[in-house]
Amino acid sequence: MSFFSKFFNQEKKQDLDKGLEKTKTSFLGKLSKAIAGKSTVDEEVLDELENILISSDVGLDTTIKIIQRIEARVARDKYLGTAELNEILRDEIVQLLAENNTEDVEDYALPAQQQPVIIMVVGVNGVGKTTTIGKLAHQYKKQGKKVLLGAGDTFRAAAVDQLRIWSERVGCDFFSKGMNADPAAVAYETTNKAVNEAYDVAIIDTAGRLHTKINLMNELTKIRRSISKRLEGAPHEVLLVLDATTGQNAIEQAKHFTHATEVSALALTKLDGTAKGGVAIGISDQFKVPIKYIGVGEGIEQLQVFNKRAFVDSLFE
Repeated sequence: MSFFSKFFNQEKKQDLDKGLEKTKTSFLGKLSKAIAGKSTVDEEVLDELENILISSDVGLDTTIKIIQRIEARVARDKYLGTAELNEILRDEIVQLLAENNTEDVEDYALPAQQQPVIIMVVGVNGVGKTTTIGKLAHQYKKQGKKVLLGAGDTFRAAAVDQLRIWSERVGCDFFSKGMNADPAAVAYETTNKAVNEAYDVAIIDTAGRLHTKINLMNELTKIRRSISKRLEGAPHEVLLVLDATTGQNAIEQAKHFTHATEVSALALTKLDGTAKGGVAIGISDQFKVPIKYIGVGEGIEQLQVFNKRAFVDSLFE
């Protein structure tokens, strides 16, 4: 319990356990069947483990990497019992996450020390982007920060209205130029307001359209340039929001967005609604971008700071 008390209160740990329940039940259930009646980790067990990891949406490339690591340990230790497999698999996944820039942070730390901090949020429609912004704003407000939300998704009236509702709910300020305004102009003016009125942090929403890579790249580049034109070095973080329930499709989305702009952090939502939580491991491995937040429920407090050891321990408990 000492580990969890360092990073989580008991309520957060329970939320994490519940959020990963579907993934854990599916993964550990399959793993138990694979090693039933086996005393050693042999080729057949490793083949089964490979299938389990792939079916849990860890992804082929990352799965092969994990299997190769376990094979190396089997060769080195000569005898490896199936009773040890859970612990070894747990350790290898934690090490993999550690190698991929997934650093544990506490208390929703801002990505930069200066004021204001500008966070640009990207992702396709329906992944929980606006909700993630609202929940993140809530955490910053709890820290006593002065927070501004910028409605840069100007192509959907619902997006502007939803962000306004979130600003009212968490008690932070809101900036919008209405529907069909130039998103880059909204980003510029949000940043300008944040600078002139001494905000601690401004979070700027963007459109979730993904019709072509070229359109996406052009739009995100324009928005980013507009922000940096007003404040050198901004945005200080580009947060990509992905929906865990889409499994491998989330990896495809990550490919598009990491090509289109310099994504610096990931938020993985809706983990509580899927058995595909293994996608977190694959995304971190393939894109070398740290997972910063995970959504483990609909509640306003259920956007958690990602902690790799807590995540993996909860998955294997």
